[in-house]
Amino acid sequence: MRHSDGAFGDGAAGEEQPRVVVRDKRRIDPVTGQVRVPPASEQSAGGGVHVDEATGRHAADTQASSAELDALRAQLDERTGDVQRISAEYSNYRRRVERDRQLVIAIAKAQVVSQLLAVVDDIERAEEHGDLSGVFKAVADKLVSTLRAQGLEPFGAIGDGFDPAVHEAVHHSTSPEVHTPTVTAVLRCGYRFGDRVLRPAMVAVTDASSDTVPSGDAGPSGDAGPSGDAEPVGDAEPFGSAEQLQDN
Repeated sequence: MRHSDGAFGDGAAGEEQPRVVVRDKRRIDPVTGQVRVPPASEQSAGGGVHVDEATGRHAADTQASSAELDALRAQLDERTGDVQRISAEYSNYRRRVERDRQLVIAIAKAQVVSQLLAVVDDIERAEEHGDLSGVFKAVADKLVSTLRAQGLEPFGAIGDGFDPAVHEAVHHSTSPEVHTPTVTAVLRCGYRFGDRVLRPAMVAVTDASSDTVPSGDAGPSGDAGPSGDAEPVGDAEPFGSAEQLQDN
């Protein structure tokens, strides 16, 4: 027993136990809270490699961020252009719709007023014959004033120059008292609504007669013109008689 104990004790005392080394690689000192600076040997061995890798990753991230920012700016410019174009198109659409709406309203008013012109003619004839009085006159005056407030305007008066665009000639004659075609009688008043002529005026037109031509004018052969001693051939009017024009 003692031999065994002595052998065991000698072996335990003669063997060298391995030494355990603990390295604290924490970057923050738990006692002071300060950042630890690694030894120079560790910095030369692996610190530079870590710095280069971090710098490369940062440069790559910066390039990626710049490319992404450029792409976002391009998309923003494109979307801004789309918004501006759509806004301009919408503004033009609104103006066009408003113009069309006003045109439709004007056409509708003109159609309604055209249907009431016969009533206005009856009112004028009743007033000429003295039959417009009392309550009927008050209603008629209100109707006419309302139509004129909406834009109805009468035209056609004696002494106006003849205009085929707004006058309808139903009788023609000549007279030395006029120098240009002139309205000498109004058989039916004309009306316009804004710039639109709803009904031309029915008029009688008088032209200048041949006697009003100056006596100095002569024909191509030197003979006296219409104002000379030569008498006109026949007594027919230049454009037919008044009865023929009324029949036409």
